[in-house]
Amino acid sequence: MSVIVTLRVKGDAAQLERRAAENPEAMRAISDRAKEFGLIAHRFYGTDEEIMVLDEWPDAESFRAFFAEMGSRIEPLMREVGVTEVPQPTFWRQLESRDEVGWNA
Repeated sequence: MSVIVTLRVKGDAAQLERRAAENPEAMRAISDRAKEFGLIAHRFYGTDEEIMVLDEWPDAESFRAFFAEMGSRIEPLMREVGVTEVPQPTFWRQLESRDEVGWNA
């Protein structure tokens, strides 16, 4: 069963959107490489003070392998949008709650 991976950091979400609009190819290159490692789904979310990455991966090991290879390309992007801390991923497994809605439940 796949895992959800979240990364939450303090940063400028509006700046991330501006940067992505100015250079969509750079953003796409990272997500394309992630797909080669097994990425299933990916989104950025933001507040006035925080950026969250929400991904779905086949397993935690696939994400770790991707981040080990691509971290040196991701870190400069994060610095450009005000992130100063090292992101710490959280791995979530789906619970069998018998009340699922959406995502082909």
